[in-house]
Amino acid sequence: MKSLMKSAALAVAVSLSASSMAFAAESVRLTGSGASFPAPIYLTWFKDFSKKTAGVTVDYQSKGSGAGVQDFLNKTVDFAASDSAMKDEDIAKVAEGAQLLPMTAGEIVLAYNLPGSPKGLKLPREVYSNIFLGKITKWNDPQIVAANPDLKLTDMPITVVVRADSSGTTAVFTKHLATINPAFKQTLGEGNTVNWPASDKFIKSPKNDGVTATVRQTPGAIGYIEYGFAKLAKVDFAELQNKAGKYVVPNAESGAEALAAVKMPENLVAWLPDPEGEKSYPITTYTWMIFRKQNEDPAKAKAMRDMIEYSLTEGQKIADSMGYIPLPPSVVEQVRKASANIQ
Repeated sequence: MKSLMKSAALAVAVSLSASSMAFAAESVRLTGSGASFPAPIYLTWFKDFSKKTAGVTVDYQSKGSGAGVQDFLNKTVDFAASDSAMKDEDIAKVAEGAQLLPMTAGEIVLAYNLPGSPKGLKLPREVYSNIFLGKITKWNDPQIVAANPDLKLTDMPITVVVRADSSGTTAVFTKHLATINPAFKQTLGEGNTVNWPASDKFIKSPKNDGVTATVRQTPGAIGYIEYGFAKLAKVDFAELQNKAGKYVVPNAESGAEALAAVKMPENLVAWLPDPEGEKSYPITTYTWMIFRKQNEDPAKAKAMRDMIEYSLTEGQKIADSMGYIPLPPSVVEQVRKASANIQ
């Protein structure tokens, strides 16, 4: 009798061990890091995808595009996110091959903090580029006053808030400023980091949420952030003059107009430094997730492909409500096709 009980107990133990091993084999944890620009929508996607996908958890750390790409190169994450895509020299370092996929798009807005919260501030191209060059330093500068005859503007000095970290948002923003203002291109150039003017009126803050918080807390401030952050924080942001000379408010429609002005190339890296179109918002960009083409774990590769498919379908439906631009249908198809390279 004892031996029968012992055998039964052993059988149960083996069965439990086998089932726990099977559960462990099915459990997949994906880790990613990088851009803060798309972090609000990515975190929402990943939470919902994890909830709906048995055995899969996605963790994402918002730390800036530069840090995300470095984590990817160091192999400390399964995927990265960057607003400045990935440089060819960095792609060349990835022995397994790198697959860049544009997953959403957004607009960079100029958030401001002025006494009385005047709405509808209009900033001409020459004005906002020269503010970030440190050449226009007062809110009642004649050029700002001329563009805003109906607003009562203060003689308060302009405090410029820029990113402290290596940032894809900075890369997109400075690429635009360098495109529209030759002096900006010559003096500061473009990139994830630039040498902003040495002035006590230039303040550095980390990530999109850091710049947003600093603008909110600093009277007379202006800073560049992703539209969704401005929308969420309820900060005022300017209407910017586009290439056609029109003042445009950032929203899903003006962003979609800008995206429509560029065709997505085969490598899925398209830039819009100064989009055509009367209704186009001038600072609009795609933002990318970066994956290895060859992955050691087939279960992880499948989980990443499933995560991408979720993002292209369910994920796109919430883009507008969160302050992002849904991908054009043709781009969705290109991304879906390219995601098959993740093995």
